[in-house]
Amino acid sequence: MALQAGIVGLPNVGKSTLFNAVSNSAKAQASNYRFCTIEPNVGLVDVPDERLNKLAELVRPDRVVPTQIEIVDIAGLVRGASKGEGLGNKFLANIREVDAIIHVIRCFEDENILREEGAINPVSDKEIIDTELQLKDLESVEKKIARIEKQAKTGDARLKYEYEVLLKCNAQLEKGKNIRELDLYKEEKAAIADLFLLTDKPVLYVANVDEASMHTGNKFSDTLNGSVKNEKAEVIIMNNSIEAQISEMENPEDKAMFMEEYKMKEPALNRLIRSAYRLLNLQTFFTAGPQEVRAWTIHEGWKAPQAAGVIHTDFEKGFIKAEVISYSDFIHYGSESACKEAGKLRIEGKEYVVKDGDVMHFRFNV
Repeated sequence: MALQAGIVGLPNVGKSTLFNAVSNSAKAQASNYRFCTIEPNVGLVDVPDERLNKLAELVRPDRVVPTQIEIVDIAGLVRGASKGEGLGNKFLANIREVDAIIHVIRCFEDENILREEGAINPVSDKEIIDTELQLKDLESVEKKIARIEKQAKTGDARLKYEYEVLLKCNAQLEKGKNIRELDLYKEEKAAIADLFLLTDKPVLYVANVDEASMHTGNKFSDTLNGSVKNEKAEVIIMNNSIEAQISEMENPEDKAMFMEEYKMKEPALNRLIRSAYRLLNLQTFFTAGPQEVRAWTIHEGWKAPQAAGVIHTDFEKGFIKAEVISYSDFIHYGSESACKEAGKLRIEGKEYVVKDGDVMHFRFNV
């Protein structure tokens, strides 16, 4: 279940540098991680998870398989994209298809890198893209309002509810605000789900800073942080060029020395990928055996049969029970058999809500 996070941003903000760094990072770790290009601008990228490595150290399987997300490098945006300027129509269509947005914003000064919008201004850059997405959403909302207005006013309860939600969204967009800031109820979200509204998608901001600011941030990233506080969105501070250099290094010792020089415990890319994974409301369960230790992706709140179905549809159809060991117990006792002896292996039924990090085996019959 590889869900998509799309990288967006104005021209020359470091968007493609970031995508290339993500791509190279996955390729460079080919012994443990995989990367494959689906299209020239779409890649499957492994989610770094130290828990998977620790389980593998204990089980010593034939292979280790991480879980993945898709990272999409979306065509650059220019002012007027909502009206088709530049690659606007392609850009907006591609964003509509992704599940979450990684918005790269330039937070560094460099006279050698062209900037069409004048002086560095992260808030203005953010607002340019926000405005284009809001205008496109407003167009979609207004079209549906016009389509259902008469029926909604004649007594159809479902359409009346949809109409009221659409009016709420319309008012928000006309104020120049994003739909995700409305905190819509589950039922309200369902009422507008068919519109795939761009400003309703969860967003993660990447402040692309200079080398001197990669650990502390700078005045530009501070301004960006302040401008998104009401969105409850995370801002990751990183230097995309440094990340690209790290990702190109195939020798682990060279990479370690380079990161030590820059006082880095791990590439910032790892934080970015993990944050994008969380942004999609995903979590991980594991299967662990001599042939394979593997991480599997599910949505938060999924029950055991749904988790089983990620492995194979037959597992969900014929689900009987799940054998569950918490990750902390598995690490503490060192093996499945030791967990059984200590009474830490539980048998759970169809109503069990899977927890992040559960180590599971499924009993099924088809």
